Amino acid sequence: MIVCHCTQISDHEIRAAIDWMRHADPQTIITPGKIYHALGKRADCGGCMPLFLDTMRQSDRLEVAPPMLRAVTDSMKGYPDEGRRQGHRLSQRRAAI
Repeated sequence: MIVCHCTQISDHEIRAAIDWMRHADPQTIITPGKIYHALGKRADCGGCMPLFLDTMRQSDRLEVAPPMLRAVTDSMKGYPDEGRRQGHRLSQRRAAI
């Protein structure tokens, strides 16, 4: 089935790209942009994105291995801001000046 009419990408090509990326690097995070790049194409109008994402989600090999999702260092525990210093946002820095 054709998923993207602008670039003629099929659901088989999306699944093949996901399989190829997962085989090349089991811990990579797969995004639509990476799939387009792997297929040598670029997104055009974006009208296909909901169907593109649904096709990605249906792939068994899309997810990263569970230990990777649970990886939290001891220094980051208890920090909702992922260990960044306070006032990491540009808007907060301007207000502090």
